[in-house]
Amino acid sequence: MTKRLLVVEDSKPIATVIKQIAQSLKYDVVITTSLAEVENLLSTDNDFFAATIDFSLPDALDGEAIACVLSHGIPGVVITGKMDDKTRQKILAQPVIDYIPKENSQAFLYLKRVLHWQITNQDNAILVVDDSSSARNHVVELLKRRNFTVFTANNGVQALEKLKQQKNIKMVITDLEMPEMDGIELTNEIRKAYSREQLAVIGISGASNGIHSARFIKNGADDFLRKPFCPEEFYCRITQNIESLNNIAKIQHAANTDYLTELANRRSFFRSAEQRIKGYIKKQVPYCLAVLDIDHFKRINDQYGHDSGDQVLKVLALYMRKHFGSGLTARLGGEEFAVLMHGIDTDNLYNKLDDFRREIAVATIPVGENHLSTSISIGVVFSSHEPLDKQMSEADVSLYSAKENGRNQIAVYGSDED
Repeated sequence: MTKRLLVVEDSKPIATVIKQIAQSLKYDVVITTSLAEVENLLSTDNDFFAATIDFSLPDALDGEAIACVLSHGIPGVVITGKMDDKTRQKILAQPVIDYIPKENSQAFLYLKRVLHWQITNQDNAILVVDDSSSARNHVVELLKRRNFTVFTANNGVQALEKLKQQKNIKMVITDLEMPEMDGIELTNEIRKAYSREQLAVIGISGASNGIHSARFIKNGADDFLRKPFCPEEFYCRITQNIESLNNIAKIQHAANTDYLTELANRRSFFRSAEQRIKGYIKKQVPYCLAVLDIDHFKRINDQYGHDSGDQVLKVLALYMRKHFGSGLTARLGGEEFAVLMHGIDTDNLYNKLDDFRREIAVATIPVGENHLSTSISIGVVFSSHEPLDKQMSEADVSLYSAKENGRNQIAVYGSDED
């Protein structure tokens, strides 16, 4: 569903820039130019995801439009040409998302980031840990303005339990002094289970002793805030740490994913497969490791071009997700793919592979104005206790047999047909 943005701005050039920024983020934009226009609109239509609010309008010179928009439950970003301390304090005294001075072009780049965060922050869960309900609620309210998903705990023991329950938590904001388990001990326990790439920790304390910030950092925290803190500093530190985590996640995804098919790449497959196979063997779960190859793929590239070949690879990846959704799938390179999956027994696993092979054989793949047909050959090893490298070699031997025996078939390692 498209999110609607209310733009309250009397400057047409600035309103146009904001509209372009918002539309690039897929917002549906409604522009108003005065307080009277805003009041008239909101009296009948207040279904807006967020708003940008000019501090000074022709009929509202002192920020009156801010309270008007906020009173309808619409989160607002204030844009102002005035940046004296009195104006700043007046803006921050209200529950706004943020304020942005109209100083230069960087202001609009920052606005784009803020509007982007409002959409994406719901995917970033934060755990707030504090035994003081008033302090805890204050932090929660600040986070909810920015549309974060928020969980709470009264002490370190509860926090660790909450982390086990909620796997999507990316950040813990913890007070220092708490009963049962304080913030330093909690941070230490968190780092035993979660790396800095998985979870950020920000310590908070009202103590005047500066040693606490160092203690938090030395015990694994990523950042520290001293109470009382201003919302600006709070948001800057939260955003910086969340962005850092998200950037690391993007880098890890790029490093472990095949760029064309979005399946796991060879390195990622080998790392994950080794762990899964150990688990299958330990629990005596039937499994198979299969290597598959597109038959006569070179002909497709030669006859229709490499773009067509790439499209065939992408479609094959989609079929793999459909048939082996719970398994581990990967593109090993070129037209070669791999599947690791568990099942009820060998027959069940074989039938899954053969259903996949049969569907590929009858499918027509749209490529531009053409519709191509292809087939696959599969080599498979069942429930082996051999190391992964050897299993892969055995599956490759079976794949070669499938190719030699006519293609579009499955060859099982160790069978009479292999």
